[in-house]
Amino acid sequence: MKAYVTGAGGMVGSHLVELLKKKGYEVIGSYYTPTTDISEIDPSINLVELDLRQHDKVMELIENNLPERIFHLAAQSFPVVSWKDPYYTMDVNVNGTVGLFEAIKAAKAKHPEYDPMVVVISSSAIYGEALLSYDPEHLPTEDCAMLPLHPYGVSKVAEDLLCFQYNRNFGIRTARVRLFNCTGPRKIGDITADFTKRAVLLEKEGSNKLVVGNLTALRAILDVRDLCEGLVILSEKAVPGEPYNICSSHIFRMSYVVECIEKVMGVKYELVTDPKLLRPADERLYAGNCDKIKALGWVEKYTYEQTVADMIAYWRKKLA
Repeated sequence: MKAYVTGAGGMVGSHLVELLKKKGYEVIGSYYTPTTDISEIDPSINLVELDLRQHDKVMELIENNLPERIFHLAAQSFPVVSWKDPYYTMDVNVNGTVGLFEAIKAAKAKHPEYDPMVVVISSSAIYGEALLSYDPEHLPTEDCAMLPLHPYGVSKVAEDLLCFQYNRNFGIRTARVRLFNCTGPRKIGDITADFTKRAVLLEKEGSNKLVVGNLTALRAILDVRDLCEGLVILSEKAVPGEPYNICSSHIFRMSYVVECIEKVMGVKYELVTDPKLLRPADERLYAGNCDKIKALGWVEKYTYEQTVADMIAYWRKKLA
């Protein structure tokens, strides 16, 4: 069976193509302006450079390969960038998604037997302001209102609803994945990646002063390898057109990030708070209800401490 992954140069995509390969899929991955070092990806995997906004090339790839499983991860995925350049964000996330669905639609018209499953990675950012009214005992389900608070979130609402529209109008089987916080080896730009990288650099320098921001917020952080298993399950079992939250069920204060790093590194840090790392609008709680995907058989296998240990091992090798 053939699988096509867009955004294979991203952290999630890089792990997903490798997992699919291990599961016996014939894998094609496309990337454009990758956010990871693609030389770290299994070299036996077929990777092609492709901007999803080049609709003719997307048409050609789908027509020539007719992949039965399509995982759409390619996106401009940074909210801060979306404020600076909302035009680019909308172009990549919305027009890129339309181009992919139009390519699938055209292939289905030529090949009536072609019936792929398309798993599209949206974001919990679509819920936005609505998340502020929830607590750890009553986490948001897929019925949560969509009230995004930045252009990135708005673009992901559009992406999510395009999945619904193309399913209802053209019979394209889709799964709408609303991803909450996720991390793992190769990740950059989140608290776990930043702190584990700093810890390894401090180890090399012989220092124990760890610069931090707000450590009181509550988060649930999923391991990327558990996420990828969930995406494969959705490609096999999701009800077409339906949305699915995917999130860790383990909620903790951000101070636990430091505790896990200290345990793995065997070091007690002197914490130095940097006012520049304190965000005025930091959400007190960020987590979701994942009962719907769990009902399909998905379970978390990685503890957060294991994720931290593996990320430290990654940075030690990367920074050696």
